[in-house]
Amino acid sequence: MSAAHHNHPATDLTAAPSWTVGDVTVHRIDEILLPPATGPWLLPDATPDLVAAQAWLRPHFADDEGTLRIDSHSFAFTLGGLRILVDTGIGNGKERANPAWHGLDTDYLQRLAAAGFPPDSVDLVILTHLHADHVGWNTREMDGDWVPTFPHARYLTSRTEREFWAGYDMDEAREQMFRDSVIPVEEAGLLDLVDVPAEGVDVAHGLRLLPTSGHTPGHVAVELTSHGRTALITGDCIHHPVQLAHPAIGACVDIDPAQSETSRLQLIASLADTDTLVLGTHFAPPTAGRVVSHEGGYRLSPVPAGSTSAPACAPPARSPRA
Repeated sequence: MSAAHHNHPATDLTAAPSWTVGDVTVHRIDEILLPPATGPWLLPDATPDLVAAQAWLRPHFADDEGTLRIDSHSFAFTLGGLRILVDTGIGNGKERANPAWHGLDTDYLQRLAAAGFPPDSVDLVILTHLHADHVGWNTREMDGDWVPTFPHARYLTSRTEREFWAGYDMDEAREQMFRDSVIPVEEAGLLDLVDVPAEGVDVAHGLRLLPTSGHTPGHVAVELTSHGRTALITGDCIHHPVQLAHPAIGACVDIDPAQSETSRLQLIASLADTDTLVLGTHFAPPTAGRVVSHEGGYRLSPVPAGSTSAPACAPPARSPRA
């Protein structure tokens, strides 16, 4: 399916879905709904029969035929006076090998601005990892050059992540992605590399990066805490809720499949049966939920947009490295 069919979601620009975590409002900034072929390519072990057997996935996260629904979006929020964006999607006008990502023309920046985050106002961009569908809006084209979209922001990613790709034998498609979406940020002096130890690292008050390696070597999840409430942005440690029921299902692009599964198991165990609000970086609407025990495994209990997180006395999430 060509990307042209997915360039303009029908969501009202003035109504970005959001959730309240303590006194922080987390906005989902929609880019595109990815085509149905994405699921079988990305998560090949999530067969239609396996997906269909998890009735709780319908209707939000899969259709009646067992086809996964997968989304591309970012999360934006203000915390401690900082205006923060987590991951930047695919981007417009990028030359990409994946036809669903190639040459997009979406209204992502208008959606971001409508949610109260015009590009010039963003202070911090957190990149969970350096894949094409997470760094695309790092830059935009101006007078034939790729320039930082958020010129007043610091861009953060794991030092392990950047150093891995610096020594990786990239194909041309990945080289192109770095040329148009990563290197311009570095050349502008805006990219900060963060050492992320096993216990995680605070990058601002109430904002913590948790190591979740495997999908890529320096992949991080993002934990947000405010007034005793907690939310967790998954990145690609968990691509789809079906992986809660079947954590062994990995992505075809995992650098280290065994480590990816280990990180996913640890993260799920830390979230299970707590009141942590899970915000899936690729979860289709309603996107958010809580991980609850289910039939010997886990499932996502959806939390619709507009909801407020659990009371401050709720049990906190357990550290994924505990």
